[in-house]
Amino acid sequence: MFELRYPVLYQINTRVWLTELSRVLGRSATLDDIPDTELDHFAELGFDWIWLLSVWQTGPAAQAISRAKTEWCREFAETLADLKEEDIAGSGFAIQSYAVHRDLGGATALARLRERMQQRGLKLMLDFVPNHMAPDHPWIDEHPDYFVHGNETDLARSPRNYCRVQTRAGPLLLAYGRDPYFDGWPDTLQLNYGNPDLQQAMIGELERIAGQCDAVRCDMAMLVLPDVFERTWGIRADPFWPTAIESVRRKHPQFLFMAEVYWDLEWTMQQQGFDYAYDKRLYDRLRDAYAVPLREHLQAGLDCQDKLARFLENHDEPRAAATFETGRHEAAAIITFLSPGLRLFHQGQFEGRRKRISPHLVRAPFEPVDASLKGFYENLMAVLRQPIFRDGAWSLLERVPAWEGNWTWDCFIAWSWQRDEGERRLIIVNYAGNQSQCYVRFPFSDVAGRIVRMKDMMGSAGFDRDGKDLIARGLYVDLPPWSYHVLEVTPS
Repeated sequence: MFELRYPVLYQINTRVWLTELSRVLGRSATLDDIPDTELDHFAELGFDWIWLLSVWQTGPAAQAISRAKTEWCREFAETLADLKEEDIAGSGFAIQSYAVHRDLGGATALARLRERMQQRGLKLMLDFVPNHMAPDHPWIDEHPDYFVHGNETDLARSPRNYCRVQTRAGPLLLAYGRDPYFDGWPDTLQLNYGNPDLQQAMIGELERIAGQCDAVRCDMAMLVLPDVFERTWGIRADPFWPTAIESVRRKHPQFLFMAEVYWDLEWTMQQQGFDYAYDKRLYDRLRDAYAVPLREHLQAGLDCQDKLARFLENHDEPRAAATFETGRHEAAAIITFLSPGLRLFHQGQFEGRRKRISPHLVRAPFEPVDASLKGFYENLMAVLRQPIFRDGAWSLLERVPAWEGNWTWDCFIAWSWQRDEGERRLIIVNYAGNQSQCYVRFPFSDVAGRIVRMKDMMGSAGFDRDGKDLIARGLYVDLPPWSYHVLEVTPS
């Protein structure tokens, strides 16, 4: 929907960011206090979109539950050794109202921030949580039929999935928000997508959100698919997303939708109308550390890959620096962010932060910056700013054994980028913990009779090769464990 084929997105924990800014200012900071220099920096790095996590109004009911849950507080204390009660504000996904939180400055402060972002070419993404609401949302009193109800048998059989709620109409037995595989989230109540009136009300919420930003990231978007919803609750529901997306786009034609999605339903969400869907499968295969499944994943058609959001961490996943050892971290980042699709980076990733921050918290611990990793990401962002990686043509490349019996050729993943202007890039990654060799089939057929100069844009390597030999045999590569080349290819 946007001009760039492969944009770059930066996710920021808004409440944590403003807590840090408040410490600097010596007073409570709002969205109006975000410095222009920070926005300039985001634009200079090459980001196209900024995703501000947790801007919507939350309430005291969910906050009290967050502060009372022993197992949650244990996790919070592992993150913050000096945890205080005020650090636990309640989950940003237990939404009391789709109004900008009063502590952040409200809707007018967000509008001013968005205008400042637009002046720098930055687009704004916010959250939409379709599956559930906070237990003190006004609809509990005004429209109790919008929620999934239970009975005494349900409560006795599944006490972790149902609760008693006092409303203006009297006590009700309602379901916690959940997915089909885990216990409910006790700081939320489950919306009933079998009710057409609820679906229309949620479309109305989306339309109001779309007037305040350029895109939404839809939390656990697959939970309201009719088959998933019926499997979870035994309630039939009409499709929601195609109708909702069409309705929003009638008023906001360029508005964008990104789905958080799991269970291999990425293609399904794309078919529902989403511009992008999380590529959790790529992330899982990078963690498994085998090249063959990664190559198989990258063999999918570009009609699918172009609409995948690729990441090494986000607010739900463990920190990349804590998950991938140093060498493999860089190799995984090269595969993730120099492949087609949307590139999703997370606040703290560049600095090598190791502690995941729960969306219930509004403060992060102090962690030293990993200078080496920060330097790597600065170089990677400089590469990503090049137009060839934003709208070029991508192609996965064939590899062949360097000699008979050399099994390490299967440890490589290689691909190319091209643009009509003659720009060419060749990326080769040894995604294995051993030294590996192979020949990479050279994708540029017009180099016969020419010398081909190759310079590594992420390192110091540079070399010339005979074009005729490259066409005949391919490019010979011998790389240490978890090493890579990002080569600028220039026929002379």
